Amino acid sequence: METTERTVGLAEIVAARARVGDRVHRTPMLRSSTAARFVRDAGGRPLADARLYLKAEHLQVTGSFKPRGLTNRILTLTDAERNAGVISFSAGNAGQAYAWAGRDTGVAVTVVMPEKAVRSKVAACLDYGAEVILHGADAGETFAEMERIRDERGLTFAHPFDDPEVIAGHGSVGLEILEDLPDVDVVVVGVGGGGLISGVAAALKESRPEIRVFGVEPDGSNAVSLAMAAGKVVRIQPKTVADGLGAPFAGVWTLPMCQRYLDGIVLLDDSTILAGLRFAAERMKQVLEPAGAAALAAVLFGRVPLRDGDRVCVVGSGGSVDVSRLGELIAAAAPFPSVAPAGIPGGA
Repeated sequence: METTERTVGLAEIVAARARVGDRVHRTPMLRSSTAARFVRDAGGRPLADARLYLKAEHLQVTGSFKPRGLTNRILTLTDAERNAGVISFSAGNAGQAYAWAGRDTGVAVTVVMPEKAVRSKVAACLDYGAEVILHGADAGETFAEMERIRDERGLTFAHPFDDPEVIAGHGSVGLEILEDLPDVDVVVVGVGGGGLISGVAAALKESRPEIRVFGVEPDGSNAVSLAMAAGKVVRIQPKTVADGLGAPFAGVWTLPMCQRYLDGIVLLDDSTILAGLRFAAERMKQVLEPAGAAALAAVLFGRVPLRDGDRVCVVGSGGSVDVSRLGELIAAAAPFPSVAPAGIPGGA
């Protein structure tokens, strides 16, 4: 499928933020001197303020950034679309966000999820009032089933990432980063289908073009980087522990925006992603899911090209992890690069 030049600009992002208003949280900007020390002592660059900053979207409503864009999508439905009810496909975070936004606005929501979806995410969708249908061994099979049900029932398809209203809503993350950290040099974001990073990068680059924005994909779920290399949308069978980054394709909206705004995409293996989860839990006392820890891991392991004195912000995009699996996930984490002993200035 060839792409056309479809992009969302700063004006649309500002309008989406105003429309959503206080329905979602303004999440805090966390900071870690220990993370900055890890980066420096593992052979990386010294960071500005001797801190690494983390935009805490895992503390957002429903546990991820998703309510920002998905609430905006629900609020822009026509009366006919609202009355029909909406359907989406999701590994969990988008489903929770659509379910929550639908309950908040009186719109019926159906979510199709993979059979092996994280059970805590399934339970959350149900708790928010959505109908949940489990189908498929991977995101591709889930998407196909969603299309079948949509056509059979006449439901309105609400895309989890490839939609201008979704992208515009997610761009509010970028606006808040600029407000909290106006001199930021580098922003790093996990990438699934590209909805979050498209909105964030547009907000940042159209406000301050010199900001560098890097994406992070699992090496078994790299739909956006493959699409950027091919110059068109390509379908994949994603395989990664970071289910929130397991998109089966980039989108006709997200691909051209990633091509326009991104400075690069980094690929990480699952064990390195899980090291980010482990670091967040042990050193920052924050619970991130694997997808939410990918950007942090990329910086900690020196995979993002930085310059001396860069002010760096990573987006902790989600925290919807099955707590019963935390021990298993931490045990599978890669060892951290060697670091200097704790107790040095700026250390733990």
